[in-house]
This record gives sequence, C-alpha cells and structure tokens, in this order.
Amino acid sequence: MSTTDTIQVEVTYARADRQDVIPLKLPAGATLQQAVEKSGLPAKYLEIDPVKGKFGIYSKMAKPDTVLRDRDRVEIYRPLIADPKEVRKQRAAEGKVMKKGGGAAAE
Repeated sequence: MSTTDTIQVEVTYARADRQDVIPLKLPAGATLQQAVEKSGLPAKYLEIDPVKGKFGIYSKMAKPDTVLRDRDRVEIYRPLIADPKEVRKQRAAEGKVMKKGGGAAAE
C-alpha cells in the first residue's frame, strides 16, 4: 500500500465559545462532504447541514463534491446572524455614523 492511497485532512468548525479541529485519515479521492460527515461534527452540532451548509478549504468557498488533497483544511462556516447590508441600512436609517472599519458609531 503506497502513501498516496490515503490523505490526511483537518475538519474545523468554530463557534463563539469554542473551536473544534478534527484530524482525519481518508482514502484518496474523498470529497469535502465525506470529510464533514466522517468528522462527526454534524451529529455534535445540529446546526451543521452536511449537504446545504457553507464550506471552504483554506478560507476559499468549496462545494461539497470537491475532491480533497492531502493536508487540506476543511472549514465549516456558520450562517451569519445578521446580514451586513441590512445592518448598514438600519444604522443609516437611525442616523448613526459608522467609523472607518465598521467600529462603534461616532458621537
């Protein structure tokens, strides 16, 4: 058996209170979705949808059927709590001024 028959990847999921990093050994040709499912994270965190969720590899969005390479880091993204465009519209409607960089409103 050669070393190219398997790959090593990490599956990561970050919440506000903790981050999980799951190292996995998978057969060559494994997909992102297979890695997410094998990580056990969807069973641990019910908000993760292994089919319709948003995923990436090293901070770049990727589809569930993407074939992984050795040492890839699969990232599971949480849904946004608030739409950034909507928040800006609400601030503008309230007459608040945003500082450069999206910090606290200027007084």
